[in-house]
Amino acid sequence: MPFYHKLGDIPRVKHTTFYKKDGKSLYREELYSSKGFSGIYSNKYYIHMPTSVESVREIKPFADAAWPDAPVLYFHFFTDKKVTKGDFISSRNLFLKNAHCRISTAHPSQDTDRFFRNAYHAELVFIHRGTGKFVSEYGQIPFVEGDQIIIPRAVTYQLKFDSYADNKIVIVESSTAYEVPRKYRTDYGQILEDAPYCERDFKLPEYMTPHDESGKFVVVLKAGERYFEHTLPWHPFNVVGWDGYLYPFAFNIKDYHPKVGRIHLPPPVHLAFNTGHFIVCNFVPRPYDFHPNAVPAPYFHSNIDSDEVLYYIDGDFMSRTGVVSGSITLHPGGMPHGPQPGRTEASVGAKETKEWALMIDTYEPLVPTIHVKETVDPAYAQSWLGGD
Repeated sequence: MPFYHKLGDIPRVKHTTFYKKDGKSLYREELYSSKGFSGIYSNKYYIHMPTSVESVREIKPFADAAWPDAPVLYFHFFTDKKVTKGDFISSRNLFLKNAHCRISTAHPSQDTDRFFRNAYHAELVFIHRGTGKFVSEYGQIPFVEGDQIIIPRAVTYQLKFDSYADNKIVIVESSTAYEVPRKYRTDYGQILEDAPYCERDFKLPEYMTPHDESGKFVVVLKAGERYFEHTLPWHPFNVVGWDGYLYPFAFNIKDYHPKVGRIHLPPPVHLAFNTGHFIVCNFVPRPYDFHPNAVPAPYFHSNIDSDEVLYYIDGDFMSRTGVVSGSITLHPGGMPHGPQPGRTEASVGAKETKEWALMIDTYEPLVPTIHVKETVDPAYAQSWLGGD
């Protein structure tokens, strides 16, 4: 994060005595840091030792989703056709992956007392349907549809939905941190005036009364492809205060301010966040290009260094036919892609688009899982035939 935030009670000087109300025992200070000790960090103060673990066991919550003979091809698949009942952890279905990025969806249908911690990946959790609260040791963030919750790796959290009738989330895991793009920040870290959002658009953690509770609290820890249950003797949210630059936050796609041009601008103009191995773009309603002879639909292109993934949220998608809310398209980097037949001509003279979508461009090829095979549109790869 590019700016400082603090909540709760903290000592005046870090790494000094911070006594509990009994005046004898100390709160436990934890430095939560990135890039060794050279990146952004936060200091958290716990009532109990954050290292307390009573027991651990490995679990296998998901069946193997590998699709070893998946072709390299254009894919369009329907994520709402793969619904697994369960909580915000167990209802996840993995669709695309590589060594640095994993894209899943989930339809949480029940609450849980379990906590989740992704030890090796940061997460972007997009709230497609549902409202509720994201809760962690940093506090709580109320969420609504359209929120993108950025969760640094190793944050312990829960998602608490207001209702479990119709929820949908998209989870994009990254082996490196989500960052506000450098081109959007000044030398001092402040977001530039011409960026598509500013600091006041971010939802920061809100104060939550510390949980000083003993018992058996289960944290599901994800470590790459492996999962473990850690049983803790203390509630993990027993933090009385914290400060720093490294913490979860949320940004709603409806607060993204798009840029438009006289002729069609390339997709990176819609950049929202970047990582070391992929970018995330927000496509939102906007005026079309205003050159008198502009072609608003994108030109055919080959991104030879990246795979392009689009998650379709809502609206009318100018360059695609057959996509619906919850569709995902994958266009591999080794193949050209562009509008389907008739869409280019239909875009000429159009004044605006009403589309909502997330785009993930990865710098390493993505591998489809068996869930793609189960929900794929079988005619999509041939949908450009006869377009001339």
